[in-house]
Amino acid sequence: MIAFLFPGQGSQFADFLHTLGGATPHARIAETIEEASDVLHIDVLNLDHADALNSTVAVQISLLVAGVATVRALHDEGIVPDVVAGLSVGAYGAAVACEAISFDDALKLLHLRAQLMERAYPQGYGMLAVSGLGERELDAVIANAHTQAAYIANLNAPRQIVVAGADADLDRVRERALKAGARKAERLAVSVPSHCVLLDDAARELTEAASRIAFRAPSIPYISNRGARPLRQADVIRTDLATNLRYPVRWHDSTIVLGELGAQVFVEMPPGRTLTQLAEDALPGIAKVAVEQTSITSAAALIRARGGCQTK
Repeated sequence: MIAFLFPGQGSQFADFLHTLGGATPHARIAETIEEASDVLHIDVLNLDHADALNSTVAVQISLLVAGVATVRALHDEGIVPDVVAGLSVGAYGAAVACEAISFDDALKLLHLRAQLMERAYPQGYGMLAVSGLGERELDAVIANAHTQAAYIANLNAPRQIVVAGADADLDRVRERALKAGARKAERLAVSVPSHCVLLDDAARELTEAASRIAFRAPSIPYISNRGARPLRQADVIRTDLATNLRYPVRWHDSTIVLGELGAQVFVEMPPGRTLTQLAEDALPGIAKVAVEQTSITSAAALIRARGGCQTK
């Protein structure tokens, strides 16, 4: 069983769309970028430059395009997923891969999502990754920091947790977390406070927009961020996509569920390899492949070599 994983915001780097597929990009990658540009009436290849990536809109659209382009190219090589999961914005790529929503509709809904997030908090907010403290320990740190706006947002691993909030509050959490024994506490390349109550209004508006978009029952299981469970109904996936910006991401639990479902190879869509690294810690016996700056043909061969022989 092959699981496709789609990374979230913070995994991006300058020009990552331009390097998809390595030195000889797959034709499906160029086609997907062109399709996205037509749908959004912009040149998507202008979104991954260093300055452009300061925009939440640019980052989120670029991540969706990269994920879908890679899925399509791997499909042409005979590699298809049996289950999908995406971290935060990565959930949109996962929803396209399991055919719960069309690529065009996902682009439009995600574009609105990113705009709502950016408008709500254009500056002064972000996210902090803390390593070395558990959820209860970090909860205590946040409480003792007497913050006005700081919330646990991503539970990536038992002791690798992301906090969202205002810059000043995140600075206080960072200081206290390190004093409490955290190995590391670093700001992420995210300029909005994702996955917390601060985005409640944005989630309501996005939910209304999602109600007007056609969703279908997924062709394969889709693992939710919020509940870390397989979702198999169209309306449930619609709700998950529309509201995941407001609720914490339980990514570690999602990874464990993938293993329980029988996933034998985890394949991470570009950019980066954060999700496969987290999976290595959680499930060391399962094969992992990060499709990062390599040819699609080489990636497909590596997936087969590591046990991903269920091609269709």
